[in-house]
Amino acid sequence: MRVEVDRDRCAGAGMCALTDPDVFDQDESDGTVVLLEPEPTGGHERSAREAAQLCPAGAIRVVD
Repeated sequence: MRVEVDRDRCAGAGMCALTDPDVFDQDESDGTVVLLEPEPTGGHERSAREAAQLCPAGAIRVVD
């Protein structure tokens, strides 16, 4: 699986970073999503999918 993010679409809610801080972080300057691991494995796959579902702006996309 691969994770893609659209920083322009991101609202900075931070749900992704709270859901899996090993895969997602937030930019300190504007709060937008920072993708740390574009190809998560193991339990991070499940949490990356959860983060995509929780994102209020729809800025996270999971590609199988």
